[in-house]
Amino acid sequence: MGVTGSHQYPAMESVIYGKPAAEALREEAERLGAKRVYLIASRTLNTTTDEIEKIRQALGDRHAATFDGVPQHTTRDVVTRIARQASEARADLVVAIGGGSVVDAAKIVLMCIEHAIFEPAGLDGFETTPERRFGPFRSPKVRMIAIPSTLSGGEYNSGALVTDSSRKLKQIFNHPMMMPRSIILDPAITKYTPEKLWLGSGTRAMDHGIEAICSSRPNVLVDAVCQQGLRYLHDGLLRTKAHPDDAAARLSCQLGSWLSAFGLQSRVPMGASHAIGHVLGGTCDVPHYFCTAVMMPSVLRYNRPATEAAQQSIAAALGAPGRDAGEAFAAFIAELGLPRRLADVGVGEDRFELIGRNAMLSIFTRANPQPIREPGDVVKILKLAA
Repeated sequence: MGVTGSHQYPAMESVIYGKPAAEALREEAERLGAKRVYLIASRTLNTTTDEIEKIRQALGDRHAATFDGVPQHTTRDVVTRIARQASEARADLVVAIGGGSVVDAAKIVLMCIEHAIFEPAGLDGFETTPERRFGPFRSPKVRMIAIPSTLSGGEYNSGALVTDSSRKLKQIFNHPMMMPRSIILDPAITKYTPEKLWLGSGTRAMDHGIEAICSSRPNVLVDAVCQQGLRYLHDGLLRTKAHPDDAAARLSCQLGSWLSAFGLQSRVPMGASHAIGHVLGGTCDVPHYFCTAVMMPSVLRYNRPATEAAQQSIAAALGAPGRDAGEAFAAFIAELGLPRRLADVGVGEDRFELIGRNAMLSIFTRANPQPIREPGDVVKILKLAA
């Protein structure tokens, strides 16, 4: 057959859907025996809706404290401050309620609590590098649950993106037990998410599926699951754009995000879109949810020589069988009304060399299916997206 590979299962216990988040979280806290539940919540959800209050009421005496100040790009400064507060609150379970930045914050907070890292510099030496996938963390005694309000899908893997503000550099931190024990999907939580964030984070979820299907180390189970995830997201995003109150369409998007993340769950390596996207966010302040929209068509074009068969399956999942996958994705982005070029998000060619150098620091750059050997190769992709 010529098919080889392996599949790794994540350190995650359950994905729960079909019941309100407050009810599901109360049941999980009871199951886990948690007495001091620390909430890291979206400020919008906490201050302009009653969703977080519903959760606090459901937890009752189990609720320890709530923090709602995570910025768009999770920073070392914030996560070490949260870790100190959570430690002082004697947290025995951390719950993230919000988008990708909130989820990433909760993951790395677990490690900061475990190692008593309460200052930004304390994270030095723990970051992932091209030579080291997992930092020298101990397994955390405190674990987390995620209740996502966006679709970026970071809750389905054990890595966290954290920006070192002093260097304007977004870094990856990873440990298998940074994976949430449970993930709770509730479409009601997502109805407050701004349209551009919802749609853009959906394309970010598609990034996981596309790069897994095109991966240099493919996996037959991942391919099948991710293709279905792309279908769910393609159809669900178009439906929610046309009908924002369609709860079934929102759940379809959530399920698509879950399925598209299956490659990350099994540690199938991602590629250039992830590497460049992280730099665009950490170095150029581009909203994370716009990175895939502006970069993926060009990454697909660059990778086409090494991934032609995979790209045919991607085009079919996008409802465009027989069409060039990059063109099909670009047309989909246009239909969603999202930015399509780097110029649309304020990134000019004067930043390309810096982006190229920083992207070479990413573990994902070396895993790209079409080899990237030097910063100039990254610049080639950026010029395609200019």
